[in-house]
Amino acid sequence: MNGKLLYLVGASGSGKDSLLEGCRKRLQPHLGCFVAHRYITRAANVGGENHIHLSPEEFDMRANMGMFAMQWYSHGYSYGIGSEVDDWLSKGVNVVINGSREYLQIAMASYPNLIPVLVEVDPDSLYERLTQRGRESEEEIRRRLQRHQQIVDSMPDSIQRIDNNGDLEHGINELLKLIETLAPKQLKAVRATH
Repeated sequence: MNGKLLYLVGASGSGKDSLLEGCRKRLQPHLGCFVAHRYITRAANVGGENHIHLSPEEFDMRANMGMFAMQWYSHGYSYGIGSEVDDWLSKGVNVVINGSREYLQIAMASYPNLIPVLVEVDPDSLYERLTQRGRESEEEIRRRLQRHQQIVDSMPDSIQRIDNNGDLEHGINELLKLIETLAPKQLKAVRATH
């Protein structure tokens, strides 16, 4: 019995971290789903993500020892998804991760039960969010928006979509609804008998 891997992607500024944090707080046991933390060489207080900070040396050591199920390098940092997710999936638990758009095809080849989930935000809202957070120059923002559109255009037909244009609570509810529809049947059955 294998769980499903919900592989969340979206442009920088689309609200993935906020969605995952809101979802993590509201997950119930009957949904049979965990939100995995990422291991990142970015400092713990940078970026707004609830991640596990590793020095580049720690990251490399873990990578060399096979401690990551997935890993990639982006925007000057190394990112890893711990090998514990493979254990969870093998036990039939569904797992949500904050994935990399560039790594998606590799992940799909490795995980037949992967469900790609795109966090959608219209370009004008995305531009406004990126401008407000003030981390990128105008040119960097425009490059990010262009890259995002290219990646969205190449997404597989099987992709699920979460609308995160409006209220954050709406986006969290959309993600939770998707998680509920994918909840392992035996857990749904246990819930129904209580």
